[in-house]
Amino acid sequence: MSRTARGRLRSLTVALALPLALAACGGPVEVDVPELSDADRAACAALAADLPGTLAEEERVDIEPEDAPAAAYGDPAIVVRCGVAKPKGFDLTASCESVNGVGYYIPEEQYDDQGLDLTITAAGYTPRVEVTIPARYRPNAGPAAMAVLAPLVTKHLTLVDDCD
Repeated sequence: MSRTARGRLRSLTVALALPLALAACGGPVEVDVPELSDADRAACAALAADLPGTLAEEERVDIEPEDAPAAAYGDPAIVVRCGVAKPKGFDLTASCESVNGVGYYIPEEQYDDQGLDLTITAAGYTPRVEVTIPARYRPNAGPAAMAVLAPLVTKHLTLVDDCD
């Protein structure tokens, strides 16, 4: 194959691959929607409506379904979900990180391993709020998210177990 033909083939390959790459990162973030009681649904909807336009310096992005009690920020997405189940490993003896008066449960194995995605849960509240943070945003996004969410958690959710 001539140098000119290889150049055209390479250009064609790049031209075809670019729209696929852009399409892959441009769609909404899919989030699971939990089964919620009417009261929990109302609390989560109010919390979701108050979530900021940015979190941990990442801009809010579209989610699917649009009416989920959740928000997503950045790419890969930091995801905030309301109405999640009790996190595995959480009980009243679990230690929590307290930020602005709200206790957040973080699985023990995630504390030290900065290469792991981070899952933070305001587990002592009902309904529960969970934030999943991709490893690339560590170590700063976790504390930033907890600080921003704390006043919203105390405003919209009910304290049931003090894990401070």
